[in-house]
Amino acid sequence: MHLLEWANKAAESSIVDPDLFIKHDVKRGLRDISGTGVLAGLTRIGEVIGFTPNTDPPNPVPGRLAYRGIFVGDLVDGFVAEKRFGFEETCYLLLFGELPSADELHMFEERLGNDRVLPKYFVRDAILRNPSPNTMNGLTRSVLGLYVLDENPDDTSIPNVLRQSLKLIAAMPTLAVYACQASAHQFHGRSLFIHRPVPGLSTAENLLYMLRSDNKYTPLEAALLDLTLVLQAEHGGGNNSSFTTHVVSSSGTDTYSSTTASLCSLKGPRHGGANLKVTEMFEDLKLHLTDWESDNQINAYLAKLLDRQAFDGAGLIYGMGHPVYSISDPRTEILRSYAGALAAEKDMQDEYMLYTRVERLASEAIGAKRKVYKGVSANVDFYSGFVYRILDIPSEMFTPLFAVARIVGWCAHRIEEIANGGKIIRPAYRSVAPRREYVPMDERVTNSDT
Repeated sequence: MHLLEWANKAAESSIVDPDLFIKHDVKRGLRDISGTGVLAGLTRIGEVIGFTPNTDPPNPVPGRLAYRGIFVGDLVDGFVAEKRFGFEETCYLLLFGELPSADELHMFEERLGNDRVLPKYFVRDAILRNPSPNTMNGLTRSVLGLYVLDENPDDTSIPNVLRQSLKLIAAMPTLAVYACQASAHQFHGRSLFIHRPVPGLSTAENLLYMLRSDNKYTPLEAALLDLTLVLQAEHGGGNNSSFTTHVVSSSGTDTYSSTTASLCSLKGPRHGGANLKVTEMFEDLKLHLTDWESDNQINAYLAKLLDRQAFDGAGLIYGMGHPVYSISDPRTEILRSYAGALAAEKDMQDEYMLYTRVERLASEAIGAKRKVYKGVSANVDFYSGFVYRILDIPSEMFTPLFAVARIVGWCAHRIEEIANGGKIIRPAYRSVAPRREYVPMDERVTNSDT
């Protein structure tokens, strides 16, 4: 039997009638009909607010996001007003539950700076000698490679897990950039350059310093990249990759395996890979427009997207919609305004305005085409890829940058899972397969015989 025939057979035997989910009251994807998540745990780390609490049905409200009880908008306003980078402060807050003093932040930044440098020969042996065509896969393999060099990798005590977490948070930008450079050289013929991280620079500054051949960047570029890292550092325990952290950590496995599992989750285009799909979608959109200011032309393209007649045929407008936020995504509200400032600096206002027009028209197009149980608004992926493009960051780094930020949330959630000593996470699945009798070999028939 050919592989395609086997594949068809495997798919056909796996399909579950959607009506059975309703019959058995199963929340498909752990989400109810409105798209909100089924309550699966309690956390003190992040809070994602898109609906009024304790109402049936829940009423959509403008989205809000809190880190350890502090609204992210207030956090951003605080460090921006003081003209500081905010990602390291955010890391401290998420890991330890409180804002650091000036001395605590300085000590924490020094620790991260010292941990950015990778072990001797690691870059040559683990990254450059066998690069991956996909930077996320290369990054994942590098994280597993660090397990081998850890003298105490399987100890799941909080002090040891915190030590490993700080090392991974610090090293993730270096691992991501080097995996990207190795891939670009091996598979795209670009020049290979490896810049060592500078301990005194922030995470955002180091990323730009290592990514660029001339090491140069402007203060606004570094500030905007820092902002995107802050906005993507945490998003509650229910997002796919953070929930993966809880599930895998509950089994008692090591920190490197847990992080790798979360990286594999983040890679998917329905999660961390969405920002790249947004930029690719816009490149396709621009090929079909003769007038970027024409609502009619944009609406025609959006209709084709939803009818699976444009771009990748998935029927999706990437960057639109979120399981929790319906009226607005607070991360989008913040990022949009800062993206406009950088677009002006880079003389890319026309493209920025195109994004804002598509954002305005897309929710109307989705509502007119499909049954929507809640509003549809742009999520953070809608503008984050555009920001990365303005910063001249290669597209293969888009999702790894998400990982550089979200590793903080994963580490905080892993510590939370271990600290609470919970049971292994094991939800139930109801079998809907009909009972069948075993058939002896000489009585079986193949498809070609029937």
